[in-house]
Amino acid sequence: MKHFPRALAGVALGAACLGALWLVPATAPAQAPAFTDQQRQAIERIVREYLLSNPEILQDVMAELERRQSEAQKVAQEAALAQSKDALLRSPHDIVAGNPAGDVTVVEFFDYNCGFCKKALGDMRSLLKSDPKMRLVLKDFPVLGPDSVEASRVSLAVGKQLKGEKLFEYHVKLMETRGRVNGERALAVAKEMGVDLTRLQKDVDSPEVRAVLQENVALGDRLGLTGTPAFIIGNEVISGAVGSEPLRQTVSSVRQCGKAVC
Repeated sequence: MKHFPRALAGVALGAACLGALWLVPATAPAQAPAFTDQQRQAIERIVREYLLSNPEILQDVMAELERRQSEAQKVAQEAALAQSKDALLRSPHDIVAGNPAGDVTVVEFFDYNCGFCKKALGDMRSLLKSDPKMRLVLKDFPVLGPDSVEASRVSLAVGKQLKGEKLFEYHVKLMETRGRVNGERALAVAKEMGVDLTRLQKDVDSPEVRAVLQENVALGDRLGLTGTPAFIIGNEVISGAVGSEPLRQTVSSVRQCGKAVC
């Protein structure tokens, strides 16, 4: 409904132009004078009668507007993906799992308090198990409040001590937490895994960790992400916990032709 005024304006403008053609003589100069009040009232009456007689045209206009907006968003996302390739795939601050030299990389933006991200964790582990050539990059994208921000700051600080599969194990433990995940819970899991807590606390409060979170949020904004989880595979942005099979098919397509759809 938020696009309705724009759609109506478009219809009215088109009809008004059509009405203008009927009212202006064939011999009129290229730049016709302004409409008189009488002509303007006639055009408005024609537009109103036309819309009342053909209300379904508004649905057609709205559908076309949504299609164009979706197409424009996809073009913008593809441009952002091309410009942000290194930040997406090669940031030293991300959690990386699977094959470090994999031929296809799946990037997931996640929030530790996102229920759908917890659901998607099983899909990602299934994909990693069945596809030894896949590389997974996990990017902290805390959009669900202060608890999520605290957890992400601790997680990024843990990444300075744990690497590879150990860091992914930390991520899994934190993601599998029942209830809210906050800084306290993230620290508790880090302690369980033998992380140096004194060093960890120093890193949690560092400008570098804050900068990484700001960079991730800015990257998500450029890509038009509105929530979590969000997956980037090749030139495709996939929003939501769509299940393992659509992700598997997209990985296969990228592997085959370099695009999400061959």
